Amino acid sequence: MALPEVFEHLERVVDEVRALQSKLVLLIGAPNGGKTALLHSLAQSQGAVPLNVGAELGGRLAGIPQRQRHLQTVTILRELADQHAAGDLLLLDNVELLFDRSLQLDPLDLLKRHAHAKRVVAVWPGELQGDARAGRLTYADMGHPEHQDYGLAGVVPFEIPQ
Repeated sequence: MALPEVFEHLERVVDEVRALQSKLVLLIGAPNGGKTALLHSLAQSQGAVPLNVGAELGGRLAGIPQRQRHLQTVTILRELADQHAAGDLLLLDNVELLFDRSLQLDPLDLLKRHAHAKRVVAVWPGELQGDARAGRLTYADMGHPEHQDYGLAGVVPFEIPQ
């Protein structure tokens, strides 16, 4: 699929998820495969500004003592999401910080909670194992301390062809 076709397909999917209970679309693809560029193209077409979670949440957490960060993360992320949402659309990039074990989060559950109130399109920093119907989302290799493995319930995976 050519890039304009991929973008048009993504716009349709983002429009169609309005009818779902969980409106979470995950952009999935190879490293340096164009996920961020596609997210920014969507942002431009929708009049939105993506939230760089790593930079903005990380910056806010830096001023909080390490042992208290896990207590503040959800609240700060909610505030940042409210500031960056364009109507009912929230675009998220660089979400790897959410997997930091010291924050004691379930990153996918956190994204899903945001996707109940608004459409959320996030760049997934891991892989889709299997297919978009019965596959598994993974983050980090098995044995890595941040390894996560999830089912696809409540998620609309959007694979970017290589």
